Amino acid sequence: MYRFDQERRIVSTLEPRPAVGPAFTLIRGRFERVWAVGGRVDPDLADELDELAAQEQPQSDWREPPRFAERYRALLAGDLVFGPAFEFPDRIDAPDGVSLIDEAELLQRHFRGWTSEEMPGRTPMAAILEDGQAVSLCACARRTDEAAEASLETAEGFRGRGLAKRVTAAWAIAVRESGRMPLYSTSWENSASLAVARKLGLSMYAVSWSLYAQSYEDRWLPSDA
Repeated sequence: MYRFDQERRIVSTLEPRPAVGPAFTLIRGRFERVWAVGGRVDPDLADELDELAAQEQPQSDWREPPRFAERYRALLAGDLVFGPAFEFPDRIDAPDGVSLIDEAELLQRHFRGWTSEEMPGRTPMAAILEDGQAVSLCACARRTDEAAEASLETAEGFRGRGLAKRVTAAWAIAVRESGRMPLYSTSWENSASLAVARKLGLSMYAVSWSLYAQSYEDRWLPSDA
């Protein structure tokens, strides 16, 4: 989920506190594929990326990289994030002991950086509380009127207790009650997050392959362009 300019180039992530989006992202399902290029990428380079991505095929092996993976990396360099995207089953069992919260004060002991200003854009937020503070939290990483993507975190010292599964299930139920579709994505390297998806019985519907460029600065447009 990103914000786009008039040329359909990525401007930023679609979050309460937007971050710079990827320089290139390719999402492939079993029958379709879509892609987008960052708005700061040089137009000629962006056109070359478009031409390559248009030749990609839908996914047959979920862990197989794109056909032109090495070419994309040669053009952009940067950090790669590659992993699956999941949807939730029709039925989700409601867990016990999970609260819906909307106050940043409940996060201060175990989680850093949360502000009161961003809370409305992160709701619904499901948390397990101990001593009045959240120790496991599932919130909206980003959302639209149609869908919301999960952001999951459990404080160190409280992991390995099955808390992540419970808060994620409660979050998904609350998202559906808000009229949105709950979605969950992660990377192939995040074994803990993949385990949560497996325990919840989530179904993979696509894989995303994204490059966050941190070099070749001469190929980026000025920030005020």
